Amino acid sequence: MNFLDLAESRYTTKKYDANKKIADETINQLKEILRLSPSSIDSQPWRFFFVSEEQMKQKLAAVSYFNEKKINEASHLVAFTAIDDIQNFEEQIHLHLPEGSIDYYNNFLKPLPEAEIKSWFQHQVYLSLGFFLSACASLGIDSTPMEGIKGEEYDKILNIKGYKTLFAVAMGYRSADDHNQPAIKPKLRLPLEQVIVSV
Repeated sequence: MNFLDLAESRYTTKKYDANKKIADETINQLKEILRLSPSSIDSQPWRFFFVSEEQMKQKLAAVSYFNEKKINEASHLVAFTAIDDIQNFEEQIHLHLPEGSIDYYNNFLKPLPEAEIKSWFQHQVYLSLGFFLSACASLGIDSTPMEGIKGEEYDKILNIKGYKTLFAVAMGYRSADDHNQPAIKPKLRLPLEQVIVSV
């Protein structure tokens, strides 16, 4: 299947088949794909928490508003977090990035207010989300990106230190009667000429 076909067929899954689990080999591929996600200056200001253990998944589901049922049915849940400690980030880039990338950070980002620097970190994590959703589709995995979660509660439950949960992705295999799949509910997208401008 080519990428356009994947874009047409993938959708936000609303109901999962709770009896179908993603194979460990596939999960390992997705972990490696996330590790390879793009970020500005290869900054990688993130960590990704993969959750498959049912009791842990249930605890997170309970602090996920209307997403609770999806998470409990899904095979896995991934919490996407951004680094929340600027000093730790600076130590990380000095260990792992070339001089040019460090210079970019020092000249263009470090002088900014703390809130703007942390916002930049978070934007990088959102880049990884698009990469991840596409990867899931390419592997035949259904997914649900969710901002409707209590991030601070995720941080407590997962014992996250120095990072901040931004959003999560449930993944697994759709239920045959999921009402949101394109075969039942066509995708709603603006016309091409309304969103694409050729200059």
